[in-house]
Amino acid sequence: MKKLFIVIFLSLGITGFSFAQSPIGKWKTIDDETGKEKSIVEFYMKGDKLHAKINKLIDPSEPDPVCEECDEDDDRYNKKVIGMEIVRDLEKDDDEWNGGTVLDPENGKVYTCKVWLEDEKTLKLRGYVAFFYRTQTWYRVE
Repeated sequence: MKKLFIVIFLSLGITGFSFAQSPIGKWKTIDDETGKEKSIVEFYMKGDKLHAKINKLIDPSEPDPVCEECDEDDDRYNKKVIGMEIVRDLEKDDDEWNGGTVLDPENGKVYTCKVWLEDEKTLKLRGYVAFFYRTQTWYRVE
């Protein structure tokens, strides 16, 4: 009985640790240029790849915006920003997720990106164009 308890305890501890070290869940995005809160984004798995969608806009400039700036060939063109998948196809690589893309709905541009956790409550997302990049810090929503 004591061994069974130890096995169950260790299993729960490992599961909790894995979740805490995972980007899966909701994150508050912060604009790296203004420092203002922008949205709540939810990361989730689609098969073996990490994706994220916008759940809520914080203080939007219009009530229910659409991505008018998205490329006309993109499936997100003229679609509602709330509910829009903005991060696609990230693959796990050691301590980070990379190889995917991130869409900036404000300008319609798609960037190569990677994501990693600084700690269980702080996520970094970096978008690239060639050798140039921008990094945003997002915070876990409890």
